[in-house]
Amino acid sequence: MKKTATMKAVAVLLSATAAVSLNAQADVTYADQEKLHEIATAPSAERIEQDIETLVSFGTRHTLSETESDTQGIGAARRWIFEEFERISEACGGCLEVYYSRDVISDTPRIEDPAEVVSVVAIQRGTTDPDRYVMMSGDIDSRASDVMDSTSDAPGANDNASGVAGTLEAARVLSQHQFNGSIVYAALAGEEQGLFGGQILAQQAKDDGWLLHAVLNNDMIGNISGINGVTDNTTARVFAEGTRMNETAEEARMRRFTGGEVDSPSRNLARYIDWIADRYIPNLDTMVVYRLDRFGRGGHHRPFNDLGYPGVRIMETNEHYDRQHQDLRNEDGRHFGDTIEYVDFEYAAKLTALNAVTLASMAWAPAPPTGVEISGAVSANTTLKWDQPRSAEDANIKGYKIYWRYTDQPQWQFSREVGKVTEFTLENVVIDNYFFGVASVNNEGIESPVVFPGAAGTFEID
Repeated sequence: MKKTATMKAVAVLLSATAAVSLNAQADVTYADQEKLHEIATAPSAERIEQDIETLVSFGTRHTLSETESDTQGIGAARRWIFEEFERISEACGGCLEVYYSRDVISDTPRIEDPAEVVSVVAIQRGTTDPDRYVMMSGDIDSRASDVMDSTSDAPGANDNASGVAGTLEAARVLSQHQFNGSIVYAALAGEEQGLFGGQILAQQAKDDGWLLHAVLNNDMIGNISGINGVTDNTTARVFAEGTRMNETAEEARMRRFTGGEVDSPSRNLARYIDWIADRYIPNLDTMVVYRLDRFGRGGHHRPFNDLGYPGVRIMETNEHYDRQHQDLRNEDGRHFGDTIEYVDFEYAAKLTALNAVTLASMAWAPAPPTGVEISGAVSANTTLKWDQPRSAEDANIKGYKIYWRYTDQPQWQFSREVGKVTEFTLENVVIDNYFFGVASVNNEGIESPVVFPGAAGTFEID
């Protein structure tokens, strides 16, 4: 009996030692990037405050508001945003292509008569891989209590002048650098009336064949005191949907057996943003929320998700509903309305930095791998394969990195650099016990998001 007990104890010890050895050899590592730290400190709270003040000064930015005035309404707001992008472009030697994205919308519940929905877009072209895109967006429009009220004051200081101001500030910061891939800065219109600006631009991206690998929708990034009584400037939420909207029945059938419910490209984009926050944004912890958006609500990343693009919503953690979609008023000492005195500009700058570092990292990194496949059933080993890189990104690739994690864990736990290959076998890592993925790594060690194998995880769309 003593011998048997001793043998069991030794077996347990050996098993534990093997597990520790695996973890010690495979814990996630990364190459720290000084230039990303520099970008993280560059956004200015003062400039963001000035931009929000300007946007609030237009009275209302309702989609159906005044378009001819130079000082009031949505027309004046979008022209100012266009001119501001052009000023940013002039400062970087013409590095931005600025244009209006527009279409006429009519016969919808919130736009009954034909109205032109006009967004402002600026593109900073990549130097070696300009057909690959990442995007940051905010919403131009604001509203009062009645969604059809296009004349009452609706300052929209936090919802969503803060997102537009953050997008402008990210453009100021990142336009001082050159990137391999292209960066899109978008001030989208028509959000409150039905997400129309996003629909128009998403369809343009698909029609033009954009390799769009990230949509960072910033909708309310300036409030730190919630209706729940919590004041907190150290956290932010990242909403990310699970399975793709355009998943086919056959893809769903395969996912049932191979997994992928929590590894859509949007979810792995959110993990990437969380990874960036942990390493480059001081005093900020991101909460990845496994949901498309707040309960029963929507945002401008959704039209991109609808077409299969990876997209997330970045926003404050604690909302104050008295300051959203409300007529300006005071009742029994209680303030209603989205006015500028409730915006925390330092917090908005911090979330802008999170966006800017994420965009820079992805634009410098190679594209996420394509054609990722996995095999290893009834085997001690797991093999991953992926496609050769496109010619436009080949010179930027140092190699690839395989990640894996236990299936009940939210973030990647283990990794291994495998060189510039298109297939690798992890020996004695059993496929049944983990989720796996592959990231591209550039010559400086900057990585792409991780790609889960199969249709469930691909960053490409048909």
